Amino acid sequence: MRILLVEDDDLLADGVVAGLKQHQYTVDRVSDGQMAINVILNEQFDVIILDLGLPKRSGMDVLKTIRKKNITTPVIILTAYDGVSDRVKGLDGGADDYLTKPFDLDELCARIRTLQRRSTARANPTIVYKDIELDPASYSVKQNNKSVVMSRREFALLHMLLSNVGKALTRDHLAHNLYGWGDDVDSNAIEVHIHNLRKKFGSDLITTIRGVGYMIPALED
Repeated sequence: MRILLVEDDDLLADGVVAGLKQHQYTVDRVSDGQMAINVILNEQFDVIILDLGLPKRSGMDVLKTIRKKNITTPVIILTAYDGVSDRVKGLDGGADDYLTKPFDLDELCARIRTLQRRSTARANPTIVYKDIELDPASYSVKQNNKSVVMSRREFALLHMLLSNVGKALTRDHLAHNLYGWGDDVDSNAIEVHIHNLRKKFGSDLITTIRGVGYMIPALED
């Protein structure tokens, strides 16, 4: 999952970025409202974490602008204001969730997982496919009830594929979600991760769709 953090407080932003990366997320960060609008209009993210008190353009301006452009990416608002009227204003303006500073990183991650489940229309947080069980909350994967050791990006890649069973995901889409702006990406990085997943879970788990990308086939009824 790729997240955009829009926050002008460098100390807070560094802590959130580091924490989210430890929780297996790919995170990019911008520090003002105008830059946020430019980035959101030109790139895709799974979740936007948006501070309200931003330089150049306020968080509410950012929210209103992207919603007018029909960008439906889930938005979690961060703010130092905890009044009910402020929360109502943000939610009515198009936000999906709201956190008041200071906040707990574990709670932020839980809210991100909730938005992700909502976007994929899943009520159960755990994803089960044949003998594989992936739990986003504990960042764990089991096969036949045995834990499987995985790298951060292997976990994220498997999570994406299992969240889109029956859908072909392009190599560019996968790379876009696995790597942020400052990451070094080898030309065959996705292929290497796919190879490693096949070694761990079986060669028939992931299907190559030539000229398109990769897919985990839908289960037959």
